[in-house]
Amino acid sequence: MKAFDWHADPIDRNTVVTSAYKNTQNVRRFLTAQCGEGFAFDRAFMAWIKDSTAKTMGDVADEWKRRQAGSSQL
Repeated sequence: MKAFDWHADPIDRNTVVTSAYKNTQNVRRFLTAQCGEGFAFDRAFMAWIKDSTAKTMGDVADEWKRRQAGSSQL
């Protein structure tokens, strides 16, 4: 089976985050589409994505939105 290419392969909410995950422009485009123009990576979020816990890109988008909702309540 061919390894997922984070630079070029299509990403959707069901795309599994693999151990080869990379923060690419392709990923940024997907997350901006899911989360809005205000989407931005930060170190804590990037560490969460790569923490070896099973997740999909839908989970990643939902977590970013959850974190943003929590930070607006501070």
